[in-house]
Amino acid sequence: MDFRVLGGQNLSGEVTIRTSKNAAVALLYASLLNKARTELKNMPRIEEVFRVIEVLLSIGVSVRWVNKNDIEVIPPEEISLEGINKESAAKTRSVILLLGPLIHLLPYFEIPQPGGCKLGSRTVRPHLFALEKFGVKIETDDNTYAVSSDNLKPAEIIMYESGDTATENAIMTAARIEGETVIKYASANYQVQDLCFFLQKLGVRIEGIGTTTLIIHGKGEFNVPVSYSPSEDPTESMLFLSIAATTNSSILIKRCPIDFLELELMRLEKMGFKYESSDSYKADNGETDLVDIQTISLPPGKTLIALEDKIDARPYPGLNIDNLPFFVPIATQARGQTLIHDWVYENRAIYYIELTKLGAEIILADPHRVFINGPAKLKAAEIICPPALRPAAIILIAMLAAEGESILRNVYSINRGYEDLANRLNKLGARIQILDE
Repeated sequence: MDFRVLGGQNLSGEVTIRTSKNAAVALLYASLLNKARTELKNMPRIEEVFRVIEVLLSIGVSVRWVNKNDIEVIPPEEISLEGINKESAAKTRSVILLLGPLIHLLPYFEIPQPGGCKLGSRTVRPHLFALEKFGVKIETDDNTYAVSSDNLKPAEIIMYESGDTATENAIMTAARIEGETVIKYASANYQVQDLCFFLQKLGVRIEGIGTTTLIIHGKGEFNVPVSYSPSEDPTESMLFLSIAATTNSSILIKRCPIDFLELELMRLEKMGFKYESSDSYKADNGETDLVDIQTISLPPGKTLIALEDKIDARPYPGLNIDNLPFFVPIATQARGQTLIHDWVYENRAIYYIELTKLGAEIILADPHRVFINGPAKLKAAEIICPPALRPAAIILIAMLAAEGESILRNVYSINRGYEDLANRLNKLGARIQILDE
């Protein structure tokens, strides 16, 4: 699928943020811990979720869409990995989240190594170091993980790094081991919190949700029919904030998880970005705070101002690592020079250079740092999407601001994480034509 984008349009109207991709995939895997029926409400219809469902179906799990956006998951009596869909598994890094649930269901198993975004050497050692503390043994080769476990026991775990999926695997493993497990230096990010809220509905007592130390009081097994609504996506919220700032548009962005956007909004405010925020209200999970954000376009002759300090990311409660790329198109429209330091991934900053094809002035200092000089008058171009979700999305944002007709080729990377994005943008006044060959 390709997009034809006629840029330079004034955007307006309102958009409602969809459910978090990262929470959705974690909860699909976590549903394997429950012997009874799990219903996950308002799930995003995106390629990443489709691939996870294909993997689950291939190992014998009953998964079906109920209504338009709800998913019913019923695990089988016995999981079988003989027919696992390796092609679908190779397209999603989240397949590594099979480790936590399958440890409780099979004494020995092998799963394919994960795929997903091509962002450099994203180590899996944090998963291995955490799970071995429970009594799990993992051997790796070029294609698979071979996992064996017996005599699982609760543990005190020091996370090798505060990774989201590594923390989720540790949590899912601890959830069905009777006794108290302590996880230190855990990720406190939004998807980890949603996983904890879900497990609480299954009867797991968890202390410290939203902090970097979790105390998990595990249970032997779960057989609890449960319905759960994961919260909205802060990175999709940031996508629309970036669109508003880059195109200087007034947009009402509804249902934004504010706790995971406060630092991003503060940085934008210091750049001269204008917005108003509603009072907070609860998401459908009953826990996450949401707000509606009205962006305000700058008057003629006014521009954003580049920050003197570098923009970089940190594990929550720092500026979200997935939100960092969205400052790149914004910086192309800010007066002065912006330094963006993407220290987490070896390759992601290199993808930012693609925006130079649209007229952006970006200097690659090294594989982690770019200097962006603005404001730049962006122009139309034809670009092939990089094999990574956020870098692909920021190219689309820049195309929306670029005068003329651009072509964005092979937008699968975007469809992995954003539902029906072209049509939602068109309702705001964008002019995007879907070229589906």
